[in-house]
Amino acid sequence: MRQFDLCVIGSGPAGQKAAIQAAKLGKRVCVIEQREEVGGATINTGTIPSKALREAILRTLDRASAMPTAALFTAAREFTFDKLMDSCRQVMNAEIEIVRRHFVSNRIELVTGRARFTDPATIEVNSAHGQETIRAERFIIAVGTTPTKPDDIPFDPTNIVTSDELLKLPTLPHSLMVVGGGVIGTEYASMLAALGVKVTLIEGRARLLDFIDAEIAEALQYHLRQAGVTLRLGEKVVSIRAVEAAPGARAKDNMMAEATLESGKTLRADCLLYAIGRHGATENLNLAAAGLTADNRGRIKVDETFRTSVESIYACGDVIGFPALASTSMEQGRIAACRAFGQRCESVEELLPYGIYAIPEISMVGWTEERLTQENIPYESGVAQYKEIARGQLLGDEIGMLKLLIHQESHAILGVHIIGTGATELVHIGQCAMAFKATVEYFVNAVFNYPTLAECYKVAALNGLNKLKGV
Repeated sequence: MRQFDLCVIGSGPAGQKAAIQAAKLGKRVCVIEQREEVGGATINTGTIPSKALREAILRTLDRASAMPTAALFTAAREFTFDKLMDSCRQVMNAEIEIVRRHFVSNRIELVTGRARFTDPATIEVNSAHGQETIRAERFIIAVGTTPTKPDDIPFDPTNIVTSDELLKLPTLPHSLMVVGGGVIGTEYASMLAALGVKVTLIEGRARLLDFIDAEIAEALQYHLRQAGVTLRLGEKVVSIRAVEAAPGARAKDNMMAEATLESGKTLRADCLLYAIGRHGATENLNLAAAGLTADNRGRIKVDETFRTSVESIYACGDVIGFPALASTSMEQGRIAACRAFGQRCESVEELLPYGIYAIPEISMVGWTEERLTQENIPYESGVAQYKEIARGQLLGDEIGMLKLLIHQESHAILGVHIIGTGATELVHIGQCAMAFKATVEYFVNAVFNYPTLAECYKVAALNGLNKLKGV
């Protein structure tokens, strides 16, 4: 039996940062990871492989964000997922090596195997190599999530898949149904449509991504349709099954996926991606032995310090629910480790940026127009179109847009919303300005390199101020 000051369960973003922070505090730390490779879902099945796939697709099509042409469709069809994933695997392997190096340099011990509590201070680790018992003064649960897989859906490796299996397809499907218009569903729908796959995206709500600005969501929906995606909004799926393909269909193994909608419609495609929800990976932790419980989605409840109902056990990352982003998980891991050992730390929690790596890219920080209206906060918007910016012309991006939301009285920046090339990078300028309470006049008076997309801030600021002045 080995003894540690901190035992972290899970080596994803939250677990990594928690372990490293505790090590920096001089604590003896171990990380338990059930996979043979570190990095959790983020590096192995989620964020990194999906974003690497996106970059591989954009390189294949030799463009940054423009809609694909017929010639590009033809070129893209010659590629298999395996060829595209080759470059993805290089990125994944590099990220895995970086995590391992950080663990070694910080003297963090990595234990491979499945963790199971036997009491609040003891973990039993089982692996193909044997069994080990670990005791620790503190624990941080950072096991992340897995795709939700309802029992009534007959998942298989080829026709009916989750985001985990999608990346393992040997060839591109000719047609794809995506059930769920959240971040994962929207990203994959746009990526595969860019490769010429016939995509149908089914979403029960009236629009995609209802947490983002409505104008940006409408722009995304327009561009998805332009890319050939069929949007079935306000439609609910009542059953999914695999059926024999019709004569002449290009289905692999002569099977297709069939979805029946509440409206009575029946849709078919070579492959169906089920992308509704994720479930906390807590099922095998034996939480009851530690005095803990999870909700019906496998999530663990924590307080503002990320402490669970058991004083010595903390939880962070996707396993605690919203916002379930890699970026926020990293910060939660750092804070949890500090607070577990009585160290003071601060975070700018109200300014969380969101990034959606669809084609085109989307990012936001702060308030949306809908929320400002609901809260009766007087505001004005300032807009800059990429096609008005020299850098936008150089990139060939004529669809991009940056919008600032400005308080009518104080001129404070209330929100930044972007769609187009580099949106997830560009948003941090606005995030920083908001953190330091800058007014819109800052962007009017600032000098930006020319030509850059950052100029959008100045153009949007001027546009917003002109509206406020009525000119």
